[in-house]
Amino acid sequence: MTLLASGPNGTSASQPNLGAAAKVGAWLFVLWGVLHVWVGYEGIHQYLSNGTPGQWNMVIGGSKALRSTFLQATDATTLFAQGQLLLNFCIDVGGYGVLGLAVAWLILNRASWPAYFIGVFIIGIADLTFLFAMVTSGVIELNAGTVGGPVIWFLAIIMTPYGMPSLRNNSNR
Repeated sequence: MTLLASGPNGTSASQPNLGAAAKVGAWLFVLWGVLHVWVGYEGIHQYLSNGTPGQWNMVIGGSKALRSTFLQATDATTLFAQGQLLLNFCIDVGGYGVLGLAVAWLILNRASWPAYFIGVFIIGIADLTFLFAMVTSGVIELNAGTVGGPVIWFLAIIMTPYGMPSLRNNSNR
């Protein structure tokens, strides 16, 4: 359902009927997206400035992959392959961040249920895989930054539906 509002020049503009909970949920997707775009940026920065060792230091530090006992590769072939894999991982994380920003925009501007479900399932697959494969396994350091993403995602998916228009009236979105 949409409401018509007067635009700056007196014309009608379609605005979604979005409640406070959906707006907060969408802004949580924005926060989630920005944090993940930063990971992509930092991965590229480490790749360019500190190479593979810098990239590894971004993604290890957990109880089963301590920085002090992790053995960095020394041969050029292994360093190259690992560096490219880590660069791909970080840029993929950044891409998920862009997806989170798109989900937020579509919720805020279109009250889009399909965008919300993309946020639930596609972003959920990415974030929960990270949580269980990297954090709880002990590979990456357990801290506010590594568990913050999944917590923010969870809050966003729980909160957003309470402020969305009825799913039955939203079949064209």
